[in-house]
Amino acid sequence: MTELRNVERELDRFRLRSVAAAFFVLIAFGLLSSRLVYLQVYRHDELSTRAEANRIAVLPVVPNRGRILDRNGVVLASNYTAYTLEITPSKVENLEETINALTQVVEIQPRDRRRFKRQMEESKSFESLPIRTKLTDVEVARFLAQRFRFAGVDIKARLFRNYPLGDTGSHMLGYIGRINQAEKKAMEDWDDDVLANYRGTEYIGKLGLEQSYESELHGATGYEEVETSAGGRAVRRLNSRPPTPGNELHLSIDIKLQAMVEELFGERRGALVAIDPRNGEVLAFVSKPTFDPNLFVDGIDADSWRDLNENPDKPLLNRAMRGTYPPGSTFKPYMAMAALNTGKRSPSVVIQDNLTYSFGGRTFGSAEGDRAGPKDMRLAIVTSSNVYFYSLANEMGVDLIHDQLEPFGFGRKTDIDLEGEVTGVLPSQDWKRRYFAKTPANQKWFPGETISLGIGQGYNSFTMLQLATAVSTLSTGGQRYKPRLVREIEDVVKHDQRHIASDALSALPLRPADVDVIRNAMNGVTLEGTSRAVFAGAAYQSGGKTGTAQAIGLRAGQTYKDIKADERKRDHSLYIAFAPLEAPRVALALIVENAGFGSTSAAPIARRVFDYVLRNEYPSEEDMALVRQGKATAPVGKPRNPADIPLPTGTGASVAMGLVPTPELAASEAALAASSAETPASGAASAAASASAPAPKPVPPKPASAVLPVLAPAPKPSSGGPP
Repeated sequence: MTELRNVERELDRFRLRSVAAAFFVLIAFGLLSSRLVYLQVYRHDELSTRAEANRIAVLPVVPNRGRILDRNGVVLASNYTAYTLEITPSKVENLEETINALTQVVEIQPRDRRRFKRQMEESKSFESLPIRTKLTDVEVARFLAQRFRFAGVDIKARLFRNYPLGDTGSHMLGYIGRINQAEKKAMEDWDDDVLANYRGTEYIGKLGLEQSYESELHGATGYEEVETSAGGRAVRRLNSRPPTPGNELHLSIDIKLQAMVEELFGERRGALVAIDPRNGEVLAFVSKPTFDPNLFVDGIDADSWRDLNENPDKPLLNRAMRGTYPPGSTFKPYMAMAALNTGKRSPSVVIQDNLTYSFGGRTFGSAEGDRAGPKDMRLAIVTSSNVYFYSLANEMGVDLIHDQLEPFGFGRKTDIDLEGEVTGVLPSQDWKRRYFAKTPANQKWFPGETISLGIGQGYNSFTMLQLATAVSTLSTGGQRYKPRLVREIEDVVKHDQRHIASDALSALPLRPADVDVIRNAMNGVTLEGTSRAVFAGAAYQSGGKTGTAQAIGLRAGQTYKDIKADERKRDHSLYIAFAPLEAPRVALALIVENAGFGSTSAAPIARRVFDYVLRNEYPSEEDMALVRQGKATAPVGKPRNPADIPLPTGTGASVAMGLVPTPELAASEAALAASSAETPASGAASAAASASAPAPKPVPPKPASAVLPVLAPAPKPSSGGPP
């Protein structure tokens, strides 16, 4: 009986345990089922996306940046592909040890380390940053064989910008550079569509045409959907959309003319702008000294940046549109035009020039070698009489001078298709009040200040771009255009070309008879005046005006002999001109800094430009040497055919990288030779016929002004690092 009760007790215990176990199992399966429902139903979309993201990566494909070519098809900016060794800092445990180990496989120089460190400071830790660029095939193979040792390090193929002609035309072309942190922050304000088009883009235009036409040159970014392994490496491509290359810019610039002028300047500082007055196309845009834009392509090293930024010659300063200078006597034709336009003085009025002019107890003098005697308007321009224009300025007054000359483009931007142009100064009483707003004692305009304005001194300060635009307007009798560097924009996919016409401004109401007086007087300058020796034997008639402008003011009792020992204090040499006389096809303005008289240094360069454009003549080597030395007058030696002159090749960085000569350069030579039958002037003529037809104006990305800053040195060198 006892045994039976024990059995029943054991059975009851077993049943209880079985029920408890079944209940526990049921609860467990319930929990699993509910979790399964939660994951499969409620979080299905989220987890599915996360799983897919772990398997599939969408990679942006950066487009080929558009090329830049001159008017004859010479390639000025192109692209090439090279391998880079890149590190993702967030995936590397010990960065310094990794870089040290990499130096045993691939050569890494101290400047590469410095550049990498600077980029780390400007970037986010999860971004891939290059430690070495432009790897050789041997270096690529050596690294790939040992890639398993380096987590977070990989080889990438990237596009690089190449400027095959080196420093030729560098201020006009500009350069591209890596997007810095400030620019990335500014990009956040872009439209979503524009911002999406820049995903994967690490370089943008920083200066010159590369900056101004960023939206045209960039192209449309493509993408690739790739399946990735657990280690994050691409296994296979699933889908893709190819990128659309950027548009090509065809310039009005003749790069061989540009290179010739830069060579004529030699080591001297200065600027030249040559314009076709019939349509506003810029034929040459020179600023000396230049710099090699190839230095900036993959990040300029600190030593090169220091050399450029601290150089007293300021090679980064675009003197053509950011350097302002007193115009000197090149201002006199416009003063005469203002006198005729307002009736203040007729051409026949004679002023006795005794070489001095007294006003307010002060005596204003004349240049050395000036001739005394009675002078009418024509003779005053031909002989560059200071006294004639001192008295004219006094009669007109500062505000009338301002109102008459401002329409020629003085003291305001020309709106050329480059960023960063400065306004210069065409003074007026209102200007002085605003300029000295913080010092009321200096706000009053004194009559004596007006006198110096008549000969282009005093507060007058203009760019060569403004002077070239003004002489272009004067040569055509008042027809005005906005100067333009880009002639056509070509869609390389559709092969459509958009002609970019210079905007025609309302013509100035100048009387033809008055214009003839000034043009004939400027022609007299080349026949019997200060530039007669330079233009002796010219096969065409031209108009011009020399200028010798003070670089610094003289103290009481000080003479020019006192400052000649300091080269940077000597007078500037200027020249403005147009040719041919009756139907101008080229107008120019140039300055050679601290080079003395305009007839000895500036005018000879202008003569060679006219011979090139109008006669298709390139100076002899002997003649070019004399011009560089400031010892030239009329050309000597046998002129050469421009088609026989090789294009300049890159120097410095471009040569060191093995980028020259390039296939593009060889093709450019062939294109130039094929077009040699058409001189730059005749090419400009064909464009002039269609200049009146407006073309769509290229629209840059919305925040371009904020994101793409102009790089030009401030009056004092920057204390910061390279851009």
